[in-house]
Amino acid sequence: MRTYIFKLYKAKRNKKLHKVINIAGIIYNHCIALHKRYYRLFKKFLNIYKLQKHLTKLKKIDKFRYFKEVGSQAIQDITQRIDRAYKLFFRLINCFLEI
Repeated sequence: MRTYIFKLYKAKRNKKLHKVINIAGIIYNHCIALHKRYYRLFKKFLNIYKLQKHLTKLKKIDKFRYFKEVGSQAIQDITQRIDRAYKLFFRLINCFLEI
């Protein structure tokens, strides 16, 4: 796997890209907040498919209509990364508790 690093300068042609990146960050933070709230209430982590379905419903609401500017595959990738991170976190916690 290769990783590339690019520096984006503030230019008019990058305006849409900056906007999409900021919206993706908002979606990420929203998903993390949902996970925390769900865990606090039910002591389980949120299912990835429920999270994706929730975000799809949010796109239809006027308040969150700007979520549509981020592609659906990018949103799926965000939810998959969060799900993988939570699963690894809880797996590590369980490993330390067993020791």
